[in-house]
Amino acid sequence: MSKSRVPLVGPWSFYRSALGVAVPVMLQQAVMSLVSLVDNFMVAGLGDARMAAVNVANQVNFVYFVVLFTLCGAGGIYLSQFKGAGDEEGMRQAYRFKLAASLLVSGIWLVLTLAIPERMVALMLGGNPAAPEIIAEAAGYLRIVSIAWIPMAVSTSIATGLREIGRARPPLYISVAATLVNTFFNWLLIYGSLGAPRLGVNGAAIATVIARLVEFAAFLAFVRIDRTVFIPRLRELARVNLKLFVEVVRKSGPMLLSETTWVVSETVITALYNGRGGAEVVAGMAAGWTIANVFFLVFTGIHTATGVTVGGSLGADRLDEARDRARWIQSGAVVAGAALGALEALSTLGIPIVFGNLSAEAREVSRGLLFVISAYLPLWALINAQFAVSRAGGDTMMGMIVDVGVNLGLFLPGAFALALLTPIGPVPMFALLKTTDFVKWLAAWLWLRGERWVRNLTRGHAGGTGPGVEAEAIAAVGAGTSAGAMAD
Repeated sequence: MSKSRVPLVGPWSFYRSALGVAVPVMLQQAVMSLVSLVDNFMVAGLGDARMAAVNVANQVNFVYFVVLFTLCGAGGIYLSQFKGAGDEEGMRQAYRFKLAASLLVSGIWLVLTLAIPERMVALMLGGNPAAPEIIAEAAGYLRIVSIAWIPMAVSTSIATGLREIGRARPPLYISVAATLVNTFFNWLLIYGSLGAPRLGVNGAAIATVIARLVEFAAFLAFVRIDRTVFIPRLRELARVNLKLFVEVVRKSGPMLLSETTWVVSETVITALYNGRGGAEVVAGMAAGWTIANVFFLVFTGIHTATGVTVGGSLGADRLDEARDRARWIQSGAVVAGAALGALEALSTLGIPIVFGNLSAEAREVSRGLLFVISAYLPLWALINAQFAVSRAGGDTMMGMIVDVGVNLGLFLPGAFALALLTPIGPVPMFALLKTTDFVKWLAAWLWLRGERWVRNLTRGHAGGTGPGVEAEAIAAVGAGTSAGAMAD
């Protein structure tokens, strides 16, 4: 393996190419986050408790989103590399895995959110004195939005597949249309505009379902008209390459463990935050995360650009080129994170305007949270780039070892120690606990130097037309400081 040193910063031509892939994806994420911001602005008019209910419900759904995107990401590792190898049948096999895994996890989540939403929400609230009111509203919201999970499984499989082959614009356009639909029906149903019934929190849930159904129909129409290369014919959908399926399942295991550990850690700490006060803490933290999600678009862009640029080079057997691009992606991620962090700090000026209906205490919590997140954003962007590089070559072991080790060894023990032994508030608690991410960065840096990710995974699968070096399936990983939580 080549160990020659490459420049830390790549040529502008590389970044222009990477941005060409990342920007449409980031715009899609920005549209979704901005609409979420508008949604929360509308719901905030119903008071702290009802806004807290919608956001706690979406914190519960965050677990589902992470698992869904992790499984799609596992298939995406192969989809990107088969694209680089020019292997169309391999691309279709990777898509079959994405679809099957997405439908399975969505079916399970559908049953859970219909059967036990009250118990799921209660886990997020700890000893919050406003828990009874929040649970009642949030459970009703979850039961309604559960209708969207199966359509969302199909939409997510298609959208992520398009991004992984460098076609990020169609998902962007469809997402814009769906989020506009969501905004319109929120306005119509939350407050009863144009003579519609005033449904409050339930209106927000119905609007989300309508938007997801529109998105589902749009993706189906697009792939039928476009004849998208990785979409198999309906009668060929069950024609799977079992060898590839087994390998992707083996790779997705460490990824799933890594991401599950991370999301459980985040869920536990959220429950601890929510127990540090009343509805104002839940609403304030939720409002802060809603604004922060607008700036987390950089994470989605990093993962997509890395999959296309680095994964494509690996699949085409240009390993030295992949090494260079991996280094350039990481340096670019730090710059992007710093720029967006500065903008996020400035965004605190808009809190009194966007969330003026929340209590002063809730707005203060939001402001403090945003300042902390903006300071960490360059580090998180770099960590996302490290994990994206690891995933691009199928090295999913890194995420499992780094994420599981740091989260179970440092983050969760620290969270319980601060919660049980100190009276510290939710924002300082968050700031202190996230110092563990410096350990995560260092561990990932040391791991990547071993170049376990420098692998062409395409040989010996599907059509087998792509060039290959070692087709060895390294048990891989990728952890995530970002998962596209949809806070509708």
